[in-house]
Amino acid sequence: MRDDDNDVRRKLRGAAEAHRPDRERMLARVERGMAGRERTERRARPPRGSGASWLRVVTATAAVAGVCAVAGYGVASAVRGEDPDARSVATSSTPDAPPAASEHSRAPAPPPPREPAGTPATPPASGAPKSGKPSPPADPPPADPSRGARTVPAAELLWADGSIDPGSSTYWSQSDITVKAKKPLTALAVELRVARGGEVADTGNWRSLTAADFDVTVTERGGFLVYRWTLRAGRTVPAGEHVFAGQYNHPGGARDAHGDRYTVRAGTGDERAEWKGDFAPSAD
Repeated sequence: MRDDDNDVRRKLRGAAEAHRPDRERMLARVERGMAGRERTERRARPPRGSGASWLRVVTATAAVAGVCAVAGYGVASAVRGEDPDARSVATSSTPDAPPAASEHSRAPAPPPPREPAGTPATPPASGAPKSGKPSPPADPPPADPSRGARTVPAAELLWADGSIDPGSSTYWSQSDITVKAKKPLTALAVELRVARGGEVADTGNWRSLTAADFDVTVTERGGFLVYRWTLRAGRTVPAGEHVFAGQYNHPGGARDAHGDRYTVRAGTGDERAEWKGDFAPSAD
C-alpha cells in the first residue's frame, strides 16, 4: 500500500512540473465573458469613457493571475510529501471562552475629587512669631490664683508678715515672709521685692513647704530684685504657718529695708484674697 502511494505522488509531481497553463487562452476566455456582460450593461445605460476599457484590462489581468495562483496551490498541495495519516485536527464541541479583559481595556477609574479653589491645604498656624528670634517674655505681675472666685477680706483666708531674718550680716541678708493660712488653699502666689538701692545680688531662696509644689522665679525689674513662688495646679497648701525667704548680697553696712515690699494672693475653690505689706528691720 505504501509503494502505491509513493507511485501516485511521483506521477502527480511529474504532472505538476510538466503542466504549463495556457495564459493566452485563459485571458481570452475571461475577456469573452466580460465582453458579454458589457454588452448587457450597455443596453441599460449609456457608454462610459476610455477609463472603463483600461479598467477591464486591469481586471482581466488580475483574474488570470488569481486563477494561476489557485491552480499552482492545488497542485503543490497534492504533491507535498507529507503523510496524510500523520496529520490530525482537534475539534471541540464548546466554543472558546472570550479573552479576559486586559488592563488597557478596562474602564478608567474616576479622577480623585479636587479641593475647592482658594482653600488652603492646612490652616495657617496662629500666633507664630514673624521673625526667627522669639521676643523675651515680659515679667508679668503675680498671677491671680483664683480667678472667678468671690473676693473676701484677706483676714478671712490668711495673715502675713515681712521681716529681715536675725541671721543677716553686714554683707548678706535674708528677707522672710510668714504666711498663716486659716484654711486649705488651692491657689497661692507669694512675691518678694527687694529694693536695689545699692548693688544687690541674689544668692538663693527657700520655702518651708514642699519644693516640688511650687514654681520659683528670680528676676530684676523696675529697680527691684523680684522673687516669686507660685503654687502649681492641682496642689494644696494646708492650713497653718509657712515661710518664704529670699537671700541676697548687698554693700557692707546696715541695710535699710523700708523700700522692700511683698504681696500674697491666696484662694480656695470659691474665695480669693490679697495681702500686701512691707518689712520691719531686724531686732538688735
